[in-house]
Amino acid sequence: MTNLGSVSTNELGRRRQQLRRQRRLKLVQVLYQAMVVSSLAGGLFWLINQPIWLIRQPEQLKVEGNQLLSDQAVRSLLPLSYPQSLWKIQPQVLEKTLESRGQIASAHVTRQLFPPSLTINIQERQPIAVAYPPSKTSQTGGNDQIGWLDATGDWMPLENYTELEKTKQLPTLKVIGNVSQYHAYWPQVYQAISRSPIKILVINWEDPSNLILQTEMGTVHLGPYSSKFPEQLRVIDRMRNVPQQLDISQIMYFDLKNPSQPLVQMRPETTAKRTSSEEESTSN
Repeated sequence: MTNLGSVSTNELGRRRQQLRRQRRLKLVQVLYQAMVVSSLAGGLFWLINQPIWLIRQPEQLKVEGNQLLSDQAVRSLLPLSYPQSLWKIQPQVLEKTLESRGQIASAHVTRQLFPPSLTINIQERQPIAVAYPPSKTSQTGGNDQIGWLDATGDWMPLENYTELEKTKQLPTLKVIGNVSQYHAYWPQVYQAISRSPIKILVINWEDPSNLILQTEMGTVHLGPYSSKFPEQLRVIDRMRNVPQQLDISQIMYFDLKNPSQPLVQMRPETTAKRTSSEEESTSN
């Protein structure tokens, strides 16, 4: 063991001076680091607030991935005012805003420094049908505007697809009724009609108790939508030859509410003529 009494006064003084120098050196290092960090932060703040990092006009928003929506239509969906600091723009917020719009399935927004701009990459929802409101919108509480439907049943504004109108590749399928009434069933319905060989022109869903189809072979009443819908479509396909056996102008509609017992509803005047003819034959 070291005898503390043997440690000289000079040695103790030398150690104290060394500790003081170490403390001063550490303090200087801390102050220097603080100055460097403050200078960098100040320089960065000054650089960020320079006018060169401003989004001054919508043309600095580059839109990619759009085929149906115009660039202007996509830009109009963003809640941006001009000029806007590039650094204050939050890409995640803009992405959520775009994806909340019915016509955009997904969006990705990135900043570009040179030149200052935003790149907006989107994936559009593909319109597959034209949605018409019911004839009595006020009673059903549905949308009173014509729009587009995608494969999931989401409604989209008609005016936002100007590029689609230019291509002349408009969907031919029409759906009439309150979207909220059939939205949950639409994916299954669209999948079934996409696979069906029979061409369906109009789906009338105004009366939920009787789904009516306008097909290439005439009007078909199906009753309320159910899991029997695919089977009903197969029966329609098997009935292709019926119009050749009957006068199609005299057929009012095909009744497939029970697909195992399909019926043909003739026009009243046809039924009356047939009854009159039968009575004349009987009297003769």
